[in-house]
Amino acid sequence: MKLHELKPNSGATHYKKRVGRGNGSGLGKTAGRGHNGQNSRSGGGVRLGFEGGQTPLFKRLPKKGFTNPFRKEFAVVNLSDLNRYEADTEVTPELLLKDRIIRKELSGVKILGRGKLEIKLTVKAHKFSTSAKEAIEAAGGTVEVI
Repeated sequence: MKLHELKPNSGATHYKKRVGRGNGSGLGKTAGRGHNGQNSRSGGGVRLGFEGGQTPLFKRLPKKGFTNPFRKEFAVVNLSDLNRYEADTEVTPELLLKDRIIRKELSGVKILGRGKLEIKLTVKAHKFSTSAKEAIEAAGGTVEVI
């Protein structure tokens, strides 16, 4: 068997329905939409979640939760991501953006303590987790809150 001899199993492929192309096609005239009514019209049909006038499910269920409009979201960087830099480098949010470790600065940059830091760095960020701060200082580096 060669690549040009491959074909799908019989019954696996179907012709596309060509509606409204004459009575001989079997889908002419009303194009499979029946006679009159909401769904026969262009743009007809009901909106998503509509249940024929019955109270829809999303309204029958209780309200839950709260979205804080003042929430601050931080761009997160783990210690293991900082091992790519050379010793004594000053790591800033601008440098992290340039090297694509973070995509957006959002409300600021937060350094988390996941992974192991093996080099001495000066890290400038908006927030640090306690474990990250300890790990950076243990490696001989310094931490600076912007």
